[in-house]
Amino acid sequence: MSTDLALGLKCRLCGKLYPKEALNFCTDDFGPLEVVYDYEAVGATLNRASIAARPRNMWRYRELLPIDGEPTVGLHVGGTPLVKADRLAKALGVAELYVKNDAVNHPTLSFKDRVVAVALSKAVEFGFKTVGCASTGNLAGSVAANAAAAGLEAYVLIPDGLEQGKILGATIYGAKVIAIHGNYDHVNRLCSQIAFRYGWGFVNVNLRPFYAEGSKTMGFEIAEDLGWRAPDHVVVPMAGGSLVGKLYKSFKEFERLGLIGPVSTKMFGAQATGCNPITHAAKSDAFKVKPIRNPITIAKSLAIGDPADGYFASKLLRETGGWGEDVTDDEIVEGMKLLAETEGIFTETAGGVTVAVTRKLIEQGKIDRDGSTVICITGNGLKTQEALQGKIAAPVVIKPTLEEFEALIGAEAGELVGV
Repeated sequence: MSTDLALGLKCRLCGKLYPKEALNFCTDDFGPLEVVYDYEAVGATLNRASIAARPRNMWRYRELLPIDGEPTVGLHVGGTPLVKADRLAKALGVAELYVKNDAVNHPTLSFKDRVVAVALSKAVEFGFKTVGCASTGNLAGSVAANAAAAGLEAYVLIPDGLEQGKILGATIYGAKVIAIHGNYDHVNRLCSQIAFRYGWGFVNVNLRPFYAEGSKTMGFEIAEDLGWRAPDHVVVPMAGGSLVGKLYKSFKEFERLGLIGPVSTKMFGAQATGCNPITHAAKSDAFKVKPIRNPITIAKSLAIGDPADGYFASKLLRETGGWGEDVTDDEIVEGMKLLAETEGIFTETAGGVTVAVTRKLIEQGKIDRDGSTVICITGNGLKTQEALQGKIAAPVVIKPTLEEFEALIGAEAGELVGV
């Protein structure tokens, strides 16, 4: 593959261009950097037929990812199912509903495997031997697992008090996992200092422009699986705010290349009420996103009080005709239970946020009941079991006799004998 498809980096504020390097901010105005592509060259090889002929993973869209040559990390990431969620649609009262289920992604059961595959492939290209991240959970496990597979040394910094499933899911791979007293914003600032002091490749610091592009592959898969069209509505959980923007970018890139028709997708952002800087800005039509200094929510993976892409995410929600909404911890649990009981999908707390926000948006009339809606589920419920403790019924214990079983379930069992 040509190495010239990703041309370099561009400041999202002033437009200044930079070469492809491990840098995440503009040196003039400190604006975030984003990868730019030669779309004419991309279109010379990327079309529906070439995509269909490739393996069912995220790299089938490799011309729209910032890798020079072939990827070296995360070769089997992506290709997760787009579930037509008819039972959930009936419960919510909508006609056409889908669940993009990245809770079954490889290798660590979250969408973060997509962004890490790109970031670490780029880290290998740049010659980094040590990589790391600041994480609220899912990213920790993904960096640890993919770094282990690539033979890279990894440092994973997390806020103290994360769910045990996510801590164990990082330490098992041999990464150096360090818990920091404080919240994610404290962790992120420290990681920025470490990355530039030691010259290491931190995926969501100096490698962030490349890392963020991996999120687009979720959107590419959605459009392809919908029969080469963009949905009317997409509901996305928001932490740092990058995912919602990259999903929309993916649809617009497919539109630009003629792979799908005109895009009129409304983007909706979901947050927990205990950490809602982006949705608060969107709902109040504020120009700036006001940081949440002390996030308090069971949705720990979304508890980023000062989101790096908050301004851009809030702006996008309004520009596309979407909206931002947030839900309480009780509503989060109800969302988790609703998805499990209707579609058999066990999501982590972030997915509970997304489902609960979707229900609220439908009830508010923000989402058209007759349109097509995609809910993005980004992580697996096995990682956040603590959130359900005391919230769901415990198993009933009986003796191993038919009499006790029938007494438990009532006379109906006897009526069914012999049917």
